[in-house]
Order: sequence, then C-alpha cells, then structure tokens
Amino acid sequence: MAAVREELQKDLEEVKELLAKATRKRLRDVLMMEKHKLELEIKNQPLPKPKDVIEEEKSSLGGYTVKINNYGWDQSDKFIKIYVSLNGVQKLPAENVQVNFTERSFDLLVKNLNGKNYTMTFNNLLKPISVEGSSRKVSANPVCYR
Repeated sequence: MAAVREELQKDLEEVKELLAKATRKRLRDVLMMEKHKLELEIKNQPLPKPKDVIEEEKSSLGGYTVKINNYGWDQSDKFIKIYVSLNGVQKLPAENVQVNFTERSFDLLVKNLNGKNYTMTFNNLLKPISVEGSSRKVSANPVCYR
C-alpha cells in the first residue's frame, strides 16, 4: 500500500508542476480536477503502519500467504462484483476477512484460513469506485465485494 501512496504522491507533484506551467483555461481546469481527484485518493489511502504493528500483524497471521488468482467477475451499469470462493471462509471471525478500498484500487486479505492467508490486490482500476459505497460480503460460498 505504501508503494501506491508514493505513486499517487508523485502523480500529484507532476500535476502541480504542469498546473504551474499551464496558461490555457481549459487545460488549467482539467489539471485542477485531476489534482483534486489525486488529493482525495491520497486522503483515502490507509496510513502506513509503524514497523512494530506490521511485525505484530505478521506474527498473528500464521502460515504462509497465497495470492488469489481464481475469481469471478460480474458487471452492470451500477455495480462491479468480484466473487472469490474459499472453502470455510464463512466460519472465520469477521476481523479475519479484510478489504481496503480506494478510489482506484482494492485489496483483500483473508487471515488464517486452514493455516494459510489469502490475498488479492487490484490497482489502477479503469474507473473510480465509491469508497463509501463499496462493501464486502461473506457467505456460505464466495467472498463478495463491490
């Protein structure tokens, strides 16, 4: 997540440099909108965690981490849904299934499912998503989030 935040910060700095050089009103308006979008996305990024918290989380995870590559996708005009099937996920405590959303990314972490951790990250989504309107749902079969 820190790498995403750094990239967004670099993009913001470059937009500011271009904004300082721009003389045309239309171009300045476009750059101002992009500047505001980047500032909002940086604001919505989770803050980097101190090293001791990261180490504590790693020790509480147990097992090793598996990258999720098998998922289902459903899209309509209003929603995008991603389905991930993990056997036994519904038996985990709610805090073991974590999803973090930003305007252009999300990441999923399922901790300690049958001695393994599962992770999935999507960065640089094609279109912005509503962070406030995004959710996850754990059911008998898939983990679903939109």
